[in-house]
Amino acid sequence: MAETTRRSAPTERLTVGQAVVRFLARQYTERDGEEQRFIRGVVGIFGHGNVCGVGQALLQNEINPGPDEDALEYILGRNEQGAVHIGSAFAKTSKRLATMAATSSIGPGATNMVTGAALATTNRLPVLLLPSDTFATRVADPVLQQLEQPHNPDISVNDALAPVSRFWARVNRPEQLPAALLGAMRVMTDPAETGAATICLPEDVQAEAFDWPTELFAKRVWHIPRQGADGAQLARAAQAIRRAAQPLIIAGGGVVYSEADAVLRTFAAATGIPVADTQAGKGAINWDHPQAVGGVGATGAHAANRLAAEADLVIGIGTRYSDFTTASRTQFANPAVQFVNINVASFDAAKHAGLMVQGDAKTVLEALTSQLADYHVSAAYAGRIEQERANWAAITDRCYHLGHGPAPAQTEVFGALNDMMGDETIVINAAGSMPGDLQALWRAPNSRSYHVEYAYSCMGYEIPAALGAKWAAPEAEVVAIVGDGTYQMLPMELATIVQENVHVIFVLLQNHGFASIGALSESHGSQRFGTKYLKRNPKTGRLDGPPTPVDIVANAASWGLQVIAVQTIDEFKTAYREAVGTPGPVMIYIETDLTGPNPPNESWWDVPVAQVSRLATTNQARAVYQEQKALQRPLI
Repeated sequence: MAETTRRSAPTERLTVGQAVVRFLARQYTERDGEEQRFIRGVVGIFGHGNVCGVGQALLQNEINPGPDEDALEYILGRNEQGAVHIGSAFAKTSKRLATMAATSSIGPGATNMVTGAALATTNRLPVLLLPSDTFATRVADPVLQQLEQPHNPDISVNDALAPVSRFWARVNRPEQLPAALLGAMRVMTDPAETGAATICLPEDVQAEAFDWPTELFAKRVWHIPRQGADGAQLARAAQAIRRAAQPLIIAGGGVVYSEADAVLRTFAAATGIPVADTQAGKGAINWDHPQAVGGVGATGAHAANRLAAEADLVIGIGTRYSDFTTASRTQFANPAVQFVNINVASFDAAKHAGLMVQGDAKTVLEALTSQLADYHVSAAYAGRIEQERANWAAITDRCYHLGHGPAPAQTEVFGALNDMMGDETIVINAAGSMPGDLQALWRAPNSRSYHVEYAYSCMGYEIPAALGAKWAAPEAEVVAIVGDGTYQMLPMELATIVQENVHVIFVLLQNHGFASIGALSESHGSQRFGTKYLKRNPKTGRLDGPPTPVDIVANAASWGLQVIAVQTIDEFKTAYREAVGTPGPVMIYIETDLTGPNPPNESWWDVPVAQVSRLATTNQARAVYQEQKALQRPLI
């Protein structure tokens, strides 16, 4: 047998950190023929662990790149949680077709990322985490900031990221890096699997050199498929819709990420089926569409919730049916209600024993539109939809123009914003009472204009999210609504925004406490305990003294923002017009009434009340809770 000579594949000698940067800069996504860079930059904070590894690689990439090496921009953040939020907001605004990476040092830097990772995974948003890890060789154990576990030396704080990540790997040897990188990319670009992807990089391994196959650094395009549903699934769904007398669509985030907005509007118009939306799906159907009935569930509108209570068929499109959407499983009260679930993820498509239609929202809706070409809801049901829409429109107008005083209600601020913001303006919010008011009242012209993170409802998201959204959509005006509670939790990325001289507008609503939890506490018998920002009273020993003298205006200005303090809605409107034309970041500060009033609500949220108590308010709330609990049922 003749002896053959095998040629070795070309290689390039780089450190692990340098290989990570080189690889990430060459990743692209493609859907519907449109190609774009997937990892647009790295946000992070350097410390021991990454400063001489990934940090050195980013420096080298910036000032002395290799031949054919693409640039990967580095952004200096102020808090690792905020860095991950920036990536999540970028991904959300980019319809999950692009994102950012976040890098941290070992120890505190890595654990700061846990909340950000949980938010990304809960919201099904791709973001890449590159936390540094302790020495793989253990030669210097225990290193600074290392958590030691006597029973297992392999454990580090980075293991805390595993349960909140959709992909997690630790690279203990250079040879393990390609599989980790490719695995992370596979998960982040999979519409059904996406979320936070974490690659832990030990400090010593980051600096270790290795001969990499050059093909690892070739341009790689990840094609995002549009999965079509099985024909039998489509047929069963179409048949169920034809049988329904009062069907209702619930549009979730999957509609938005599939870019199925136009198809959904066409389908709704052709069939007459009303469309309610979740927080993630709001705007997928424009608010003034004849079939748009508003938000559904515990923070929804009367129009959607009354139709949901009577619906005999719920068509969930790209929704995961959170407890708010289902009003803790009390919203869909028709005893005969059934579900058709259109979703790329079988996990969500199977919920509530629904008819599963597993596939891309846009592709499935196009197919259903064709199959139901001769279908339309009855004239009586169409009239009911129109009546409920008109009733809620009147309620919204009242909430937007209350004339409340002396401090305005936050709904009045929202009304002023909603009237002044253009169709391409993005409003951002995440936590407290504001998402509830926004889902109930906000008139979203399109899905990009409404950016409310409510799957994790993370206080502190709004400020870094404003930066991520603006980077993803530089042509858009970005307005982040921030409560005083959120501001005091995570304001530090204001420094990053000033550093990058990014024009965003912050609307700071000051109500000296937690409005949402305060109202929940009061309605559940706990008397708003611990929800107001008050000083400790030396006479009572309780937190019932005067308001804490936190000066948010001065504090925000100290970060380098222009701050405009106003008191009335008319002053607010003038300030907003000024802010739109101002370069750089601007904050408009206005005090609002802690106790509302908020929009009327007919739905329920399951928050258990103490079974026994010496407080009369708690006992009264328990009785109400038991009445509501009796209406709850499994959706099977």
